[in-house]
Amino acid sequence: MLGHDAMKRMQSSNILVSGLYSLLHSYVLGHDAMKRMQSSNILVSGLRGLGVEIAKNVILGGVKSVTLHDQGQAEWRDLSSQFYLREEDLGKNRAEVSQTRLAELNSYVPVVAYTEALTDDYLTQFQVVVLTNSPLEEQQRVGDFCHSNGIKLVIADTRGLFGQLFCDFGEEMLVIDTNGEQPLSAMISMITKDAAGVVTCLDEARHGFENGDSVIFTEVQGMTELNSCQPIEIKTLGPYTFSICDTTGFSDYVRGGIVSQVKMPQKVAFKSLTTSMTEPEFVVTDFAKFERPGQLHLGFQALHSYQRKHSRLPKPWCQADGEELVSLAKEVNSSQTGSAKVDELDDKLIKKLAFVSAGDLAPINAFIGGLAAQEVMKACTGKFMPIMQWLYFDALECLSEEEGGAMLTEEDCAPRNSRYDGQIAVFGSQLQEELAKQRYFLVGAGAIGCELLKNFAMIGLAGGEGEVIVTDMDTIEKSNLNRQFLFRPWDVTKMKSETAAAAVKQMNPSIRITGHQNRVGPETERVYDDDFFESLHGVANALDNVDARMYMDRRCVYYRKPLLESGTLGTKGNVQVVIPFLTESYSSSQDPPEKSIPICTLKNFPNAIEHTLQWARDEFEGLFKQPSENAMQYLTDAKFLERTLKLPGAQPLEVLEAVYKSLVIDCPRSWADCVTWARHHWQCQYSNNIHQLLHNFPPEQLTSSGAPFWSGPKRCPHPLEFSTSNHLHMDYVMSGANLFAQSYGMQGSTDRVGVAKILDSLSVPTFVPRSGVKIHVSDQELQSANVNVGEGEGFYIYIGHLFIHIKLIAGKIIPAIATTTSAVVGLVCLELIKIVQGHKKVESFKNGFMNLALPFFTFSEPISAPSHKYYEIDWSLWDRFEVKGLQANGEEMTLRQFLDYFKNEHQLEITMLSQGVSMLYSFFMPAAKLKERLLLPMTEIVTKVSKKKLGKHVKALVFELCCNDLTEEDVEVPYVRYTIR
Repeated sequence: MLGHDAMKRMQSSNILVSGLYSLLHSYVLGHDAMKRMQSSNILVSGLRGLGVEIAKNVILGGVKSVTLHDQGQAEWRDLSSQFYLREEDLGKNRAEVSQTRLAELNSYVPVVAYTEALTDDYLTQFQVVVLTNSPLEEQQRVGDFCHSNGIKLVIADTRGLFGQLFCDFGEEMLVIDTNGEQPLSAMISMITKDAAGVVTCLDEARHGFENGDSVIFTEVQGMTELNSCQPIEIKTLGPYTFSICDTTGFSDYVRGGIVSQVKMPQKVAFKSLTTSMTEPEFVVTDFAKFERPGQLHLGFQALHSYQRKHSRLPKPWCQADGEELVSLAKEVNSSQTGSAKVDELDDKLIKKLAFVSAGDLAPINAFIGGLAAQEVMKACTGKFMPIMQWLYFDALECLSEEEGGAMLTEEDCAPRNSRYDGQIAVFGSQLQEELAKQRYFLVGAGAIGCELLKNFAMIGLAGGEGEVIVTDMDTIEKSNLNRQFLFRPWDVTKMKSETAAAAVKQMNPSIRITGHQNRVGPETERVYDDDFFESLHGVANALDNVDARMYMDRRCVYYRKPLLESGTLGTKGNVQVVIPFLTESYSSSQDPPEKSIPICTLKNFPNAIEHTLQWARDEFEGLFKQPSENAMQYLTDAKFLERTLKLPGAQPLEVLEAVYKSLVIDCPRSWADCVTWARHHWQCQYSNNIHQLLHNFPPEQLTSSGAPFWSGPKRCPHPLEFSTSNHLHMDYVMSGANLFAQSYGMQGSTDRVGVAKILDSLSVPTFVPRSGVKIHVSDQELQSANVNVGEGEGFYIYIGHLFIHIKLIAGKIIPAIATTTSAVVGLVCLELIKIVQGHKKVESFKNGFMNLALPFFTFSEPISAPSHKYYEIDWSLWDRFEVKGLQANGEEMTLRQFLDYFKNEHQLEITMLSQGVSMLYSFFMPAAKLKERLLLPMTEIVTKVSKKKLGKHVKALVFELCCNDLTEEDVEVPYVRYTIR
């Protein structure tokens, strides 16, 4: 009999994947690439906000060593983005102060500080050199030396709302994987024997190949020469066909075969910095600003000239300095002899560059720093396509929406010896005051959550009377540390939200922040109630699942609060901003659902790793989760039997048989019983069931049309013979027996020798296939038979695959890396600044998508909220009727008064009224019931119909309307917010 504690353990059982998340970088980059990165020594020069961001991401990535170089001392303006500097560090060397804090990020990466000049001899010890905050002359000197000596170079700079990135990885770099995508594969239905060699794939899915891809063949029958061919370059002919080569000399194609994509290394060549300055190649980050890279290429050179001339940058929003920078930019342009020369200089753009160049913004540094760190990893590993060679970025939309931008004064933006001087230089002091008042709700304190909190602290969000509330119900695990950078080894087992809050409090003591441990959902609406949401200025999501995102989206629409939404997947990232009355919501558009696997494919004819893994997940649920839940309810819930007997069809019998099986038939008495159970289960799944399948469908069987049954996606299985000398067989029995023992509260064992002895003494009956057993070939056949899949079906095909890939698929785990997270969050916080400034134009906001592996960036203005005419009024998802439930005399509105209100005030005759799934009123309601309800207060009707009392936290109810005059074209059903308190 299962004990209560054992049942609880069984219900919470999960597959433990030790150290999985610490291998996520390995999954994204690949094992060989990780080895190359771990042998690379990196120099990061310049430890202001941009430099520390790059160093942080590179250290988390796991290189061999990082050297921090800076000859300057910490200044007030550094504190606006350098998150490892404190006010007490002012006047100290930036590299030396940052070294200790950066070294804590990864104990496997030595981090040292260097404060002398960068000599040629010193540079020779590094594989990659990163320059930030360096004069142009030093960039050129170091650039020429690195190019001549095989040292890869990354130059990164940020100037207020502008960013610059340059890469030089030598004249012959080998890129081993240009996009980082998993190689594609497809099953073959036909190969022609002719000059073109046309391959046709099964029409179940498009092959996905592109012109120039290289492929190899396996399991081809007949034209077997292809199975031993080297990778062949293809030419695509359509979604299901492509051409390979002249196949006239090959044998005749018979059937079958799998074609798989092979990643072929690609050589790329880089120009030196000096050469590339006159003949630049640009990666465009925003196609709406296609001409800007060329303009900014000259503008940044003009800034270097200005700084060389005045030993400072242009003063914030100084008209005279702006005019001088324009003149210098024109001089730079006129001196150009190559393609860097532009026909006409954009004076307004260059002047804005001058106005904000003294600024130092955390979000811009996060974005450029994430990109730069990813380029460092590309330089070390040869994985992913590098930036060729210049990238420029600006976020001028963050400035005022007034024509020509906010003409702030020098006084507005002058230094104040404040930690926000770098931000005030761009936006002035008024925005800083507004940021300090903000009250924001952050949902999630994982990778994105940590980055958001860091940026919140740096920009001064809730740095005064405002507040940041962060909630996360999870505790910190060791595997989180490689990307959730606010956590340290000594924080493991602590709550994420509280630890993250304390960490950013160290970065900026002024931030008011509170950590919660609540899951967001209906069960916590007593905490996150009307008062809570109405007090917020906005919400930022840092979630890892769509359901929670959609829930928060609904709450933000209901309370009309801005929502900042973002996500990452390896090197891919996206940002979406939701603005009340302006944009559509997160839920307005959704990705298509994941393609489900047909049941018969899953049970009998798997042909891909995803099939076998889903089958295994279902097996685990059926063996260890569902039985324990049913048994627990039977033992502890007095009404379980009553509820079970009310289930439709044969379900009551199935549930009770399962309970009887768990508690009586399968109940073990000893460890040997558990081993016996696991061994018999192995025999059933991997031998007996396959023998039965091959009895029904022999290997040589033909279909009614004369084609081989076992062809195409149906791959003929082979029964296994159990052996105690086979490690995989023993692993299965050991794991199964221990899980089974744990389910019943029994002591397990790791003694493989002892288990082998039990197995050697065990007699396993010889299986004899049965006649008359029906195995369905397709889901259509299964549905027409109207039966469940039999227990005798199901088998296992072992498909060799990268182990980490298997773990990620099985756990439905989304890989995250620090570089993408940093860049994405930088973009999120730029949108936050626009919201706080009160931007009203949809074109001022930017949704974004990036893939750092390609590299590819695209930005677009958010989609406006769709609206529909409703009695000559534009009606969108943000609109609703507001009704106060309490009358002037203090009594609540009755249903009759409610209906009359809409008839008199809005000329609407309500035909149906509902609240959630409860129908409160309808025109076809029985007369007696209608007469009774018309006199009742609205809240009384709600509690009567739903049979639930309203909590004291509920201030308002939501009612959905149907009216005679509504047309079928109305997409958004009008609803009412009915205030009761």
